[in-house]
Amino acid sequence: MAELKLLGVSLSPFSRRVEWALKIKGVEYEFVEEELQNKSPLLLESNPIHKKIPVLIHNGKPICESMIIVEYIDETFEGPFILPKDPYDRAIARFWAKFFDEKCMPVMGKALFGSGEESDKAKEELGELIKILENELKDKKFFVGDKFGFADMAGNLMAYWMAIVEEASGNVFVTSEKFPIFCAWRDEYANCSPIKEHFPPREALLAHFNARFQAAAAASASK
Repeated sequence: MAELKLLGVSLSPFSRRVEWALKIKGVEYEFVEEELQNKSPLLLESNPIHKKIPVLIHNGKPICESMIIVEYIDETFEGPFILPKDPYDRAIARFWAKFFDEKCMPVMGKALFGSGEESDKAKEELGELIKILENELKDKKFFVGDKFGFADMAGNLMAYWMAIVEEASGNVFVTSEKFPIFCAWRDEYANCSPIKEHFPPREALLAHFNARFQAAAAASASK
């Protein structure tokens, strides 16, 4: 077994968080592509509670949950810091990472993949959440100063994946006219030197979500 093995899905924002952390640290690893409809015995054995990707296996020991893995990588390997050195800044980074995962992500899912009244209500709530993010970002490029870091990494679903999902759905909600500060952060994110070479191909993501929306439309039409 390689010293470092990452079980993930190449198009997943959660797998990419871990890959970016490893790239920033300059650590070599083996990537194992998982099929979510046919999970490998290694994945089920390594994450028996959640049975989800990503899982990092380091010297035979599994670590689960993407942002926990990122912290583990930051603490274990030499290289540029992902979390700030300053204790207060570290706390702020963790706060916004949790905000992305616990507040923004569930609402975003309902806004983009829901329908009818549920989707409309979620879009209103998502707009309010983005305004909160804009207020935090109004005087800086990234969430903790001018350096891409832990909190920004946690925001990857909104920074890159969300616009592609919107395009696939044909319903663009986030525009620079409505949310200029958020969109400026998103543009900065796309050109950030530690990770810009390691985004999943846009065309592949768009095809994936196009297929997902087409399947949902076909299922709805057949009812």
